[in-house]
Amino acid sequence: MPDQPAYRLPRSAIPSRYELTLRPDLDAYTFSGSERVHIEVAAATREITLNAIELEITSAALVSVDGVTRHEGKVTYDENEQQVTVTLDSAIEPGAWLFDASFTGVLNDKLHGFYRSTFVDEQGTERVIATTQFESTDARRAFPCWDEPDFKAAFAVTLEVKDGLTALSNGHVVADDPIDGGYRRVRFAETMTMSTYLVAFVVGPLVVTEDVDAGGTPLRVACVPGKEHLAPFALEAGAHALAFFTDFFGIAYPAGKLDLVALPDFAFGAMENLGCVTFRETALLVDQSDASTTDLMRIADVVAHEIAHMWFGDLVTMKWWNGIWLNEAFATFMELLCVDSFRPEWKRWDAFATERAAALRIDGLEATRPVEIAVARPEEADAMFDVLTYQKGSAVVRMLEQYLGAEAFREGLRLYMQRHAYGNTETTDLWDAIEEASGEPARSIMDSWIYQGGYPLVTATPIGADRVRLSQSRFRYGGGANATWQVPVRVRHTAGEERVVLGDEPVEIAVSGAGPVVVNAGGWGFFRVRYEGDLRGRIAAGLASLSALERYNLLSDAWASALAGAAPATEALELMQAYGDETDPATWQLILAIAKTLRRVAPDHAGEFVGRLAAPAAARYGWEAQEGEDATAGTSRGIVLELLGGFSDDTRASVVKESRRRVEAAESDPAALPGDVRRAALQTVARHGDEADLTRLLEGMRTASTPQDETQYRAALAEFTHPALVRRVCDLCLTEIRSQDVSPLLMLILAGAHPAVAWEWVEANWDTLLERLPSNLVTRIVLGVVETVDQALAARIRAFLETHPIPVGGATVRQYLELMDTHVAFATRESAALASSLGS
Repeated sequence: MPDQPAYRLPRSAIPSRYELTLRPDLDAYTFSGSERVHIEVAAATREITLNAIELEITSAALVSVDGVTRHEGKVTYDENEQQVTVTLDSAIEPGAWLFDASFTGVLNDKLHGFYRSTFVDEQGTERVIATTQFESTDARRAFPCWDEPDFKAAFAVTLEVKDGLTALSNGHVVADDPIDGGYRRVRFAETMTMSTYLVAFVVGPLVVTEDVDAGGTPLRVACVPGKEHLAPFALEAGAHALAFFTDFFGIAYPAGKLDLVALPDFAFGAMENLGCVTFRETALLVDQSDASTTDLMRIADVVAHEIAHMWFGDLVTMKWWNGIWLNEAFATFMELLCVDSFRPEWKRWDAFATERAAALRIDGLEATRPVEIAVARPEEADAMFDVLTYQKGSAVVRMLEQYLGAEAFREGLRLYMQRHAYGNTETTDLWDAIEEASGEPARSIMDSWIYQGGYPLVTATPIGADRVRLSQSRFRYGGGANATWQVPVRVRHTAGEERVVLGDEPVEIAVSGAGPVVVNAGGWGFFRVRYEGDLRGRIAAGLASLSALERYNLLSDAWASALAGAAPATEALELMQAYGDETDPATWQLILAIAKTLRRVAPDHAGEFVGRLAAPAAARYGWEAQEGEDATAGTSRGIVLELLGGFSDDTRASVVKESRRRVEAAESDPAALPGDVRRAALQTVARHGDEADLTRLLEGMRTASTPQDETQYRAALAEFTHPALVRRVCDLCLTEIRSQDVSPLLMLILAGAHPAVAWEWVEANWDTLLERLPSNLVTRIVLGVVETVDQALAARIRAFLETHPIPVGGATVRQYLELMDTHVAFATRESAALASSLGS
């Protein structure tokens, strides 16, 4: 048997139940605690090793189950491996023991472990919340534990809190008793057997809504005082999700209650702690009467995603961190199913096109990685919380579901959940269940998608009048070895649809009729398509007959080929001109992204082209919702107005004028700035604004009545074009912008009008940013440079990052830099042709 790696805990002691007591001091930013852990010792030993970091363990001992025998321990710390070894005063025999420990720690400001979040109350006083974020390996910062996902145990949590504070944990409250010193002892129901990273406790001056009965499960929202009126939409979405997943999996919700907790400071979008899910405020609280469809969809998405985890992740958990994709990709897939059921009129699966495109962009790089990779040290898992895990993973799952059929796929998931409830799994366990339920070779299809990076370009070549040859090669923006996949392809033609699995060798299929031949019919294949010969003209001519997702894919594939140098950019722009009557918001979002690239590469000519394309659509949509319009029309309206406000020379003046009028009017009448056009108006004002406009938008951010308004005002700050104003906004990232929001804002500024000015600021303040931001957020700043087209700036960025490596996310940084090089090469290759074409 191979030696156990130093970063993995020995299997000599296995926990089964934790009795935890913690007392946070919100004034001193500290906490104290004690624990009694029921363990099974495998062999006689004098040492017990477990995880702990940033804790002072003041006592540790092994106690017999009957309480008669007690062995005191000496604690030795291994900070590099984040472990402690307790050496006992004498050897203990194998069998059941109790591990007793007392400890103290600090409520840090790094948004991990047991940390502090702050807000200013209505009286202007700063208040503190003690809360947790333990995934991947930060439970060890709150209590000594066996902090690996397959060391599952039950948790009985007790919190000792000051009078007047709310205390929340995974279970419901079973006792709440006064104790000395103005404190209360709040005891929570014991949890099911689960991993340490799912434990949660929250203590602070929070308010909690009344219970909603969600099929027998009490559902509540907790938030800071004064924001509880923003909770009803999340409660509605949460109640739907609980019912949906209970029915889908055929297994009851695995906890006694569910609290959704909105936190002012949170590094991620949300965290699936069993029964006590924590969120950023923007992902949970919303005024649904004034919000955009996009804002509502995001909240429904995140709520559904985290509730899906109660089954897929909490009840059944990966054995080690290489299996994170099992948790996150399937939770993302289930989220989309659920939200599509919750609000069918949103056409959620069509909107997923933009998210999948983000994965296709990264996965076309040489620096991509497989969905599942080997994870050795647990901190390596941080690199897997990316678009390849979430978006590519869920996209290939959707591709498999569409190939197998929804019912067969569902039966496979049900079998998997029932077979492995309360346990830990590998990816192969999932394929076993799906193959057993469907009778289809899921493993042979999926292995090439999960265990190798990249994806195919499927080329469709006409063979005479009635046959098409399909072949595959790896799609690449730059380098990378060739590879092949087992590609489930659906091809639609005038007379029907053909389904094939395309492997190493080309295949020919019969087609009929003069209409378009649609490769990737339905749009769910995770691959790009290249049409040759008359097939290209036929599908462009038949654009109106394609579904929204098929139209999106057609333009996305053409633009990707241009970026990769496989086709001239003018070919994609010629196709793009046929999209003036488009109604799908995701496709308009793609057009907006392409237009931003055009503005960088050919700044003197992009506006005229965008105006010709978007002005008719803007006239069609207007600024106000129209009676009887589609539920997605508002989202398209906002994107089209953003296009004109930022790009079109001919129509920009009227859009700028109306944007300014509405933004100023909204200071006294919020109805002047409806949710679906708010982002467009704010960004347009900023892009054409001066110092007075900066002051106005800053005040809007500071006084915003909802988290969404605050986010949109803050994001608009990145659009100012005067270098001095760009620097002023950057400076805010070191003062009043919360640490959780610094990376998104800097990312937008770097992608804005003056990337060189912004990057100079980042370099000058690099050390301060590293000190202020949680390590997992620093990498996100670099995303802002990926569309840089200036060679000198790109060289400077690369040189700086080579000498200033980011502590977490090195692989992601390499991807971003390669994508930057792709855009520089595109600009060098295409700028002259684009200037000529766009101006004609």
